[in-house]
Amino acid sequence: MKNGIETSDMKKGTEILNMKKEMETLIIDNETDISSIKKETLHINGVLNIFKNKGMTSFDVVRKIKFLANEKKVGHTGTLDPEATGVLPVCLGKATKIIDYIMDSRKVYEVKLLLGTKTTTYDLEGEVMETRETDQLTEEEVSEVVLSFIGEYDQIPPMHSALKKNGIRLYDLARQGIEVEREARRINIFNISDLKIDLPYVYMKVACSKGTYIRSLCYDIGEKLNVGGTMAGLNRTETSIFKQEDSINVGDLTKENIQNYIITIEEALSFYPKITINSSFTKLLVNGVKVFDKRITNEKREKNVLYRVYDSEKIFIGIGKQDDEGFKIEKLLI
Repeated sequence: MKNGIETSDMKKGTEILNMKKEMETLIIDNETDISSIKKETLHINGVLNIFKNKGMTSFDVVRKIKFLANEKKVGHTGTLDPEATGVLPVCLGKATKIIDYIMDSRKVYEVKLLLGTKTTTYDLEGEVMETRETDQLTEEEVSEVVLSFIGEYDQIPPMHSALKKNGIRLYDLARQGIEVEREARRINIFNISDLKIDLPYVYMKVACSKGTYIRSLCYDIGEKLNVGGTMAGLNRTETSIFKQEDSINVGDLTKENIQNYIITIEEALSFYPKITINSSFTKLLVNGVKVFDKRITNEKREKNVLYRVYDSEKIFIGIGKQDDEGFKIEKLLI
């Protein structure tokens, strides 16, 4: 009996030990599963400096990044036409709040202009409406006209554009054969450099403001030369701090490496001047209060200039601006 009891107890002990090990294994597996789920649902907040390839729409790029990052909030910072290439910053998560601030910045393009040809879309994707000889043009004449566009001018956007007229996209009207009057918009051509003339082609680098249509610039140059002009190639090399040499080709992004190319919101806004405010005013600013108190900061600040705002604890709060009535956070990013 004694041996029998001992044997029975030993069996029970072994069963309990096995059950305990199974439970530990189950706990470990569950923890691993939970960890995996957390990893998969981790939100990405930041900006990708994407190089867009020819043949892709800007929305194609956004759709691919949504999939790779498993992130719903994704948006680009300025459309590039399908046949154009170049820098296309894409914002993810909380960084979608700063899309407008990146779009407002300076842009640089490498442009190929074809003189003597006019198309419906102001580029080679449209139907040719008219062709003219360019043999009579001299390089000096072309150079003078091209460079005359440096500075501000009122530019009429093309019909084939995403702008709206009475709530309808212009390109939708254009596809129906409808042309409407477009209001000219004041834009700024900061500089035109690297000018190379090989008629009928003209190559140049254009630095410009937000809202500039390079297709319209090509059209306008052609009109001023009285031969017509259309854009034959476009590559965007810069948008704000985002430059082509630092970009990642959208085709090289994977689920495994996408995190490696994320630029923080603070870095993406580094072209704005920085200002540090007294931490005792942080709560008021975060709550949307406009503060008119000289003690808010010891730093000099200009009116109607956007600043990256930090408190004295080095916490990044957002984008703020001073006016006659006080200092206020315009875009809260905390």
